Amino acid sequence: STDTRDLIALAATGTGKTAAFSLPILDMIDDKSRKIQFLVLCPTRELCLQITKDIKNYTKYLRDIKTTAVYGGSSIMDQIKSLRDKPQIIVGTPGRVIDMINRKALDFSEAQWVVLDEADEMLSMGFKDDLETILRETPDTKQTFLFSATMSKEVERISKNYLTNPHRISVGSVNEVKKNITHEFYVVGYRQKKEALKRLIDANPNQYSIIFCRTRMETQEVADFLMQNGYAADALHGDLSQAQRDTVMKKFRLKNIDILVATDVAARGLDVDSLTHVIHFSLPDDPEVFVHRSGRTGRAGKNGISMTLAKPEESRKMKQIKAETKIEIVEKKIPTGKEIIKAQVGGVFEKLLTEHVD
Repeated sequence: STDTRDLIALAATGTGKTAAFSLPILDMIDDKSRKIQFLVLCPTRELCLQITKDIKNYTKYLRDIKTTAVYGGSSIMDQIKSLRDKPQIIVGTPGRVIDMINRKALDFSEAQWVVLDEADEMLSMGFKDDLETILRETPDTKQTFLFSATMSKEVERISKNYLTNPHRISVGSVNEVKKNITHEFYVVGYRQKKEALKRLIDANPNQYSIIFCRTRMETQEVADFLMQNGYAADALHGDLSQAQRDTVMKKFRLKNIDILVATDVAARGLDVDSLTHVIHFSLPDDPEVFVHRSGRTGRAGKNGISMTLAKPEESRKMKQIKAETKIEIVEKKIPTGKEIIKAQVGGVFEKLLTEHVD
């Protein structure tokens, strides 16, 4: 029997949830009908394109099932044109979906399944009103699936208002602190931070990493500093145009650059599996953000390292993060010149070995 109850699933990115929610639904879609039956909402255009690609992959032998992605940052007219295919599945970002509802280009009156993916991210990006407006456009009889890495008050509220008596499941524990990540922190005065960062990168050769900064300006400064010093790095933040962001993400995915300096918001849509390090150039205010950032390394069973540069006056904040997240964060000293040389030599051998194994 098909269970038609709503669902709240706590699941981090990278847990294979796209397949989990879409495969059963694809089995039930009526491919004779050309009405929109299945809507997936997600926070960023990157995630939107990723999910669309996955669903198109799963449906490549189902000739009559069509999927259309609608997202900001590219021509709305082209997307309206692509709706002439009469897709049964829409994957979209809230802002653009609202625009298209307002232009009478999207009609969700027959929608049977709605997925809110990374609901916490959508809410923290300020899409609350948009989500509520969209959900009101769908029938009461639909089945709603809410996926979220964290269970914030906002997420609780949306689920109270829009889900009926939902099942709750957790994939892993709520935003669980992964066991295969080593956490280190280094106490460094503000003026020494960039130099310290350089040493940490040199002492950890062959890394593929994201460095998190607090502001767009700091992100750009750190990236410029690294590039001037000959590192294959680049910046990702909100002051860049969508085209620039796409280029940077592509370079990072293809490993043309191996260090990405990013703000929390800009790094959201980026789904990369094989990060070796996450470096917190600046501590976030929220311990949960710390866990979320660090959790981008150590994926798919690999080990990862999370390093934090903390200013002396941030020791209280470090204590708070440790207390709230129950993570064992070990204080270490910035590597000396000798240690760096040793690591670099080791890194050369490691690289030679790994490159010739394949």
